[in-house]
Amino acid sequence: MLSIRNIVKQYANHRALDDVSIEIEKGSIFGLLGPNGAGKTSLIRIINQITAPDSGEILINGEKLNSSHISQIGYLPEERGLYKKMEIGEQMLYLAQLKGMSKSEATKKIKYWFEKMSMETWWKKKVEDLSKGMQQKVQFVATIVHDPQLIILDEPFSGFDPVNVEIITKEILDLNKNGATIIFSTHRMESVEKLCDNIALIHKSHKILDGRVKDIKNSYRNNTYRIEFSAHNSDLNLETEIFEILEQKEVEEGTQITIKINDSRNSNDVLAYLIPKVQITQMNEVIPSINDIFIQNVTTLN
Repeated sequence: MLSIRNIVKQYANHRALDDVSIEIEKGSIFGLLGPNGAGKTSLIRIINQITAPDSGEILINGEKLNSSHISQIGYLPEERGLYKKMEIGEQMLYLAQLKGMSKSEATKKIKYWFEKMSMETWWKKKVEDLSKGMQQKVQFVATIVHDPQLIILDEPFSGFDPVNVEIITKEILDLNKNGATIIFSTHRMESVEKLCDNIALIHKSHKILDGRVKDIKNSYRNNTYRIEFSAHNSDLNLETEIFEILEQKEVEEGTQITIKINDSRNSNDVLAYLIPKVQITQMNEVIPSINDIFIQNVTTLN
């Protein structure tokens, strides 16, 4: 769907993007991650043709990015771009027509989304009269009302309570199921785990990591396990060359330990060592979360 090739963007003495290349598959939900100031917003602005790269190119479905693609893209910016004193219905019509919809088509589609999002009574309201979360709902509808092929969501859950987070999450998944390709930029790593097929991590203007979420998590596995057990005696000593105990605490079922198995050993060795000593109730491998991987990569390069 989207090929981002060797993009460079310079602002005076600051290089925002340095030779960044990313491939985004059609019909995927792609997580664009990075700390504040990494270059994510600069890249998003280039895709939306708000600014242009100094070098490199972007292709949509194999065609070089141009003004005709604007109607195929929906963009929800982190900072709201709504007119505070304009009636919401009138504003939605204006924004939809900017994307190439006729007034009658836009009216029908806006009413559909207003009803779906429980916004039927908002037509005559003004943006300044709405809460932050309600404003975000309006902006979300403005982003998707023209049925874009590519949807770019920058912190889409900003201002939402947990109920509305679930509502918007469901809509994002439904849009994707119906064929939309979605670029999802957020600092909520639990949302990335839940929604994204692939991710790229940008830090200090460089892409430092990309790939399928599952493959990335598996590549960071480090032989760490969490085990719960009840001991046969109170004087239990678990010191061994097989594993290192990283953490030990009491839990409702007995004792929980987090261990790192030594490189020359495996989980079978751990079980063979523990079974004569304790009653094991649970043993799970600890696979690093996207949040753990994010922090590890960003901290290492700071």
